[in-house]
Amino acid sequence: MSRQFSLAGLLRLRQIQQDQAATGLARARSRSSSVRVREAAARRELAANDEPISSSASLRAIAAARSSSQSMLADLQALGRLAETQEADARSEFIAARTRSVGLEKLQARHHAEVTTEDLRAEQSTLDEIASTVWHRDAQQVTQ
Repeated sequence: MSRQFSLAGLLRLRQIQQDQAATGLARARSRSSSVRVREAAARRELAANDEPISSSASLRAIAAARSSSQSMLADLQALGRLAETQEADARSEFIAARTRSVGLEKLQARHHAEVTTEDLRAEQSTLDEIASTVWHRDAQQVTQ
């Protein structure tokens, strides 16, 4: 059996792909979280607008600000849905990359176990040979 894992190069490639997918997922989660925070802030702002109305000009200004805020909130909601979709796609990509590397990791672990077993067998065989040689030599010295 070869001491080197024959699929080591492919395993490294799969692990790099998994790392890239994990980075993409982290970025997507960060964007999604950022959009949710901005949306929550916009909602708080929209709800906290309790200014007294003293004239028709202030009423028009409040109505314009409220309309603008609602438009911004709708944009943020659309951006939030897009960010959630991108996060779900990134999660799927990461899961697929992880799945591809797990099988190779298991094969590598099995290969290392077999190499270790072979090494232990060879060591035990050598120890048995040494013990047998010493025993035969001692047995010959006793009979002489």
